[in-house]
Amino acid sequence: MAKPEEYGFYLDPSRCIGCQSCVQACSECDTHHGDSMIHLEYINRQESVQTVPVVCMHCEQPTCAEVCPADAIKRTEDGVVQSARKPRCIACGNCVSACPFGVPEVYEDRKLMMKCDMCYDRTSVGLKPMCASVCPSQALFYGTRAEIEALRPQSMPVNEFQFGDQVVKTRVHTMVPRSLTTKAPIVDVTAAMSEQAKPRAVSLKVIADPFAETEVPL
Repeated sequence: MAKPEEYGFYLDPSRCIGCQSCVQACSECDTHHGDSMIHLEYINRQESVQTVPVVCMHCEQPTCAEVCPADAIKRTEDGVVQSARKPRCIACGNCVSACPFGVPEVYEDRKLMMKCDMCYDRTSVGLKPMCASVCPSQALFYGTRAEIEALRPQSMPVNEFQFGDQVVKTRVHTMVPRSLTTKAPIVDVTAAMSEQAKPRAVSLKVIADPFAETEVPL
């Protein structure tokens, strides 16, 4: 079996079917106390039912930790950014405002910031995160790079995202079409916000209805 450090977390938004299996599984994680640290977002609810799972991207230089005045957010040696430490967290919400991916949440009832920690109690010993273990479409995948490249030959994992002048590198990879990575190996998030979806025409083959009444020539 591969060592835990060889595993990676891969997100493929195009494969999300909105079933919310990941949300339910996440709430069953022993360290979450019944709350789900993952949620689904609609990309454009007015025009589409397409959803995308939102997980912590585990940045190499986590902005949430950099703006925390209480030094409550720590990053493990293997790159997992953890929830705020309860004895230190002052629930100020700086991390919520600073995260470019909109992940951290402050739970008012316990005055604590909690977020996806990649099920560290499981992944640190080589087990899959709860969400990836139940995702039926493999929109959330946990395994080696060789495995994901074999499963997605037309896609490539990318872990660099540009927000204006800032480039954020993450431990979690997003799968993008391989044809796009030759032009833009860094995902320009800011530019993508103004992109318009390309219109798609649906071509349906019309066949004769065998039960339709037809006129019989005299």
